[in-house]
Amino acid sequence: MQLKGKTVVVTGGSDGIGKHICLKLAAQSCQIAIIGRDAGRLEAVKQDCAALGAPRVETYAVDIQDTGALEGAATAILQDFGGVDVLINNAGIWHKTGPLDSIGADMLLATVQTNLTALMQLTRFLIADLRKRDEAIILNVASKSGVVAQGGQSVYTATKYGVRGFTEVLKVDEQETGIRVAGLYQSGTNTDMFAKANEDVPNHIFTEPEDLSDVVVFMLSRPPKIWLHDVRVEL
Repeated sequence: MQLKGKTVVVTGGSDGIGKHICLKLAAQSCQIAIIGRDAGRLEAVKQDCAALGAPRVETYAVDIQDTGALEGAATAILQDFGGVDVLINNAGIWHKTGPLDSIGADMLLATVQTNLTALMQLTRFLIADLRKRDEAIILNVASKSGVVAQGGQSVYTATKYGVRGFTEVLKVDEQETGIRVAGLYQSGTNTDMFAKANEDVPNHIFTEPEDLSDVVVFMLSRPPKIWLHDVRVEL
């Protein structure tokens, strides 16, 4: 896809991987709709994207666990931009590692709703419009945990295996449309995700988010006869 001028929706775009994806897309002259929870951080990313050359950037401060609010954001995006070309489902949270009964009920629900349910809901809200394009992309930023079972990650891994299965079925369901679907399965990334769950991990050894965002842009920008269905990025 030629990215210049394309409208891209990025979830979890106020920090971490999502922020760096937005910055890289801005440098490609994309129009960007950024979904996140923190209005202040979203505004800062918006300004950075504009400085890098994005022709238009709009932000939508919503808690994606709130399906009604998420649907409202999707409706606003379609109205503001007149349609979308690319959906990047990136938002995700982490629960502290440990056996299943050490994960609180609220944390369990928040992890499932953020990592899996909201991803499916937003895709559902936008997919009819994506089908109208001659070419469109849905990229699900999943995690290595969607491929490999790792101890202490029962709920997190369940959501990521769910994302992987959802991605694979979408490929089949949309194969006669102009939508291309892919999954990105990355290992640990140097963001604040672990710290937010009070998990003490050696972040400095992990993949840098700006490097991972280069991979995202590479995947999106392949020519028509090449498509990278699944990409695994590991140390």
